[in-house]
Amino acid sequence: MWWIAATAAWLLSAVAGLSVLSRFDNAPGIGANAPVQWPADSTLARVPGQPTLVLLAHPQCSCTRASLDELGEALARARTPLTAYVLFLKPEGSANGWEQTDAWRVAAALPGVTAVRDDSGREASRFGGATSGQTLLYDVDGTLLFSGGITSARGHAGDNAGRSELVSLLNRGPSARAALFNTRRPDRDATSVFGCPLFGI
Repeated sequence: MWWIAATAAWLLSAVAGLSVLSRFDNAPGIGANAPVQWPADSTLARVPGQPTLVLLAHPQCSCTRASLDELGEALARARTPLTAYVLFLKPEGSANGWEQTDAWRVAAALPGVTAVRDDSGREASRFGGATSGQTLLYDVDGTLLFSGGITSARGHAGDNAGRSELVSLLNRGPSARAALFNTRRPDRDATSVFGCPLFGI
């Protein structure tokens, strides 16, 4: 009987542990309170005639790699030329090179992407960011088109609504794209963002 009881206790513990992990993986972070217009005090350069994408990343977060994988997939499918930045948080007082993780190297290797060190999260704050993986797309006039995550869960790469919507926005036909990138959209698209807190770890 003791063997049966021990087995039952082990199974209950395993199920409870898996449940906790599942809730963690599927719990979204805090979405950005992103400005509707490109922040005037941002130090990031916008290229005339191109939309601009910004992904906020915590270099020490294990979820960041999945967001970068999805960014790479989205850019590979996008037919619209755009300017893309990945901003890596570097907290005040952190050691030199603290942000130079494998995630930084992955981002810097993505075609057309510029990896940027974000000292004390100043740029992330300008974009209202709170969670690693937050992705923002602004049109050619600096109007926000998309704000959200591009993974389906924490650390999970694969098809998801955020990436699909991002690619769709970038792949409208020429006439539709011209209208899209030159008019304000009150119904800006948003998806849940899954990642570590930018300022909490």
